[in-house]
Amino acid sequence: MQHNIENFHIQPLKEGKFIQPYLATYIQDGVAKSWEVLRAGDSVAILIWHKEYQKFILVRQFRPAVYLYNRDGMSIELCAGLLDKEGLSIEEIASEEVAEECGFFVEPSLLEKINSFYTSVGFAGNRQTLYYVEVDESMRCGEGGGVEGEEQIEVLELTTKEAKVLMADESRVRTPGLLYALCWWFLNKGEN
Repeated sequence: MQHNIENFHIQPLKEGKFIQPYLATYIQDGVAKSWEVLRAGDSVAILIWHKEYQKFILVRQFRPAVYLYNRDGMSIELCAGLLDKEGLSIEEIASEEVAEECGFFVEPSLLEKINSFYTSVGFAGNRQTLYYVEVDESMRCGEGGGVEGEEQIEVLELTTKEAKVLMADESRVRTPGLLYALCWWFLNKGEN
């Protein structure tokens, strides 16, 4: 999927919908310091394995921050979402994201936690929690691709061989969470 991007520019942000920029001031070991930081929401990401097809289900989407650097902007990622839905557990949010982005209904109890870690620690320090889930066609609930208002999301299916090639391909934009989750899978679930 290729996008036609026109009139791309950046400008200072005074107030954001998903992130808030701040200047942190503090004293460290008696020395006054400051650092630019972003307050960003925590997120969840899910590595999906299709049992019948023996393939990973991933997503590819346009990311403006990536476009700023490579003028392509396409990133290959895990199915993911912000933890911004009041009253829902992290597993319930993960389940919703799998349905919205990839078209499979998974019971929250089927999600296996991989790990949690902090991302973008140099300027944001938000936390991401990774899960793993296995699906089959009986769980299909739609086409995926995201919900209205989101960037268009392309659903990808990769064999284990294709995933290994992707992991080593520095010319493709891949997220750290994706690389971590694939390493975890190869160590714990599948082929070495």
